[in-house]
Amino acid sequence: MARGGKAFKAVAKGMAVVASAAAVIERRRRAAMAADPHELPTEAPGPVPVPRTDPASAPAPVVASVAASAGDAVAAGAVAEPSAPVPAATAPTAPAAAPPAPAAHTAHAGLGREYHPGRPATPAEAVPWGLRVAAESTWRLLLLGAALYVIFYVVDMLRLVAFSVLASLLISALLEPSVSWLRRRGVPRSLAAGGVFLSGLAGIGLVGWFVVWQVSTNLPDVTAQVKDGVNQLRDWLITGPLHLTQQQIKDFADQITKAITTNTDQLTSASITGAQIAVEILTSLLMTFFTTFFLLYDGERIWNWALRGLPRHSRFAMAGAGPKAWATLTAYVRGTVCVAFIDAVCIGIGIDLLGVPLAMPLAVIIFLGAFVPLVGALVTGTVAVLIALVTQGPWTALMVLVVLIAVMQVESHILQPLILGRAVRVHPLGVVLGVAAGGIIGGIGGAVVAVPLIAVTNTVVGHLRRRNEAGQAVFTALEAARETAERTAAAQPAAAQPAAAAQPAAAD
Repeated sequence: MARGGKAFKAVAKGMAVVASAAAVIERRRRAAMAADPHELPTEAPGPVPVPRTDPASAPAPVVASVAASAGDAVAAGAVAEPSAPVPAATAPTAPAAAPPAPAAHTAHAGLGREYHPGRPATPAEAVPWGLRVAAESTWRLLLLGAALYVIFYVVDMLRLVAFSVLASLLISALLEPSVSWLRRRGVPRSLAAGGVFLSGLAGIGLVGWFVVWQVSTNLPDVTAQVKDGVNQLRDWLITGPLHLTQQQIKDFADQITKAITTNTDQLTSASITGAQIAVEILTSLLMTFFTTFFLLYDGERIWNWALRGLPRHSRFAMAGAGPKAWATLTAYVRGTVCVAFIDAVCIGIGIDLLGVPLAMPLAVIIFLGAFVPLVGALVTGTVAVLIALVTQGPWTALMVLVVLIAVMQVESHILQPLILGRAVRVHPLGVVLGVAAGGIIGGIGGAVVAVPLIAVTNTVVGHLRRRNEAGQAVFTALEAARETAERTAAAQPAAAQPAAAAQPAAAD
């Protein structure tokens, strides 16, 4: 935690330096542009006619005013006209002197440099356009990365609350259609939410009891088979291609025993850590159950309350994106449950036919692991491969691995497209990368919630993009209609004028 705090402070200081530097650069650019308000003309203006007055005969104020007006005309880029015609007798034979250059061009852009036609008006204009775009994009990406880092840091600090809320959303998405069905049949909201919640809790309890019962029932047989498998492995190490001796195997076992006895402190701390983890898991479960019940009972009001916390101009967009996101989440959870059930049944039947013990508990573990798409069932299925290797031998373990790979191929090519369909539009590469990133950030919980989070985000972004496109189309149509109405209104008086002129002529 201390290391994370130091890293957060370092990132915050770095972002403050970047922001201050960007502010300084922006202030200098604006100051430079304000110091040189006169833009260079694209074409050189022609000679400015000046009243041809004899400087010797004309009074000094007249000469000064003429020169000042000529200078102002040059600075404005316009052509000055003489105020009154000048008699030819008073015009001098020598050509008029060139007007003085404006004072703003003597020191270019207020930076103390002499004016040069090929020099940019400001230093920012001297930077290539691609480099300016890259620089501005970079510091914006840095700010976005810092914001994401802060979000993930806060989520990591409150990981129990975050994972409890996410798990509650997944469970509520699975149970909410049943609550809606009961409410459409006239069941009160509290009774429908409470009944579905208790039914789901009872189902989870029955599954856990079944797993514990199967393991405790088959544990003696599995222990005997594991001992036989270890003896077979030891015989293979002696008679196999490795040609190890009894003394080498004994020394290896002694080293393992010594490592266990010399690391009692670490094991004790691990047990304490395990107790803390158990307390955290219990707290998270209670919080998950509590949040799930209220989401089922009062989810609509909770969503309306969350909408009121948004800015007023964003409420309508998010009010439309929320139901679509919930529909995507519901479709994902229900489809994932169906796919996980099919995977567990197929793999369980396969390992049971191969004679691997604990087939039913292994099927339940595979069912839970299949909530991580594409890779979850394969990873949890390796437990069945290891048990088959220890109890039945390498050939049976190889056959179990073949069954796992075959079921995974059926899931990725048939079950996922057929059951989930177009409700969850996430590419398989995005699924794999999302699961990997979620596992790195949040462990098993992060891997479970990564894919539904990506699916919901994809749905919300797509809805907002289509909404903006529709709004732009409506705005374009309204502008076209307004322009058509203005042209029609302008054409009607023009057509009415000849008709009004023709009526007096007919009367005459």
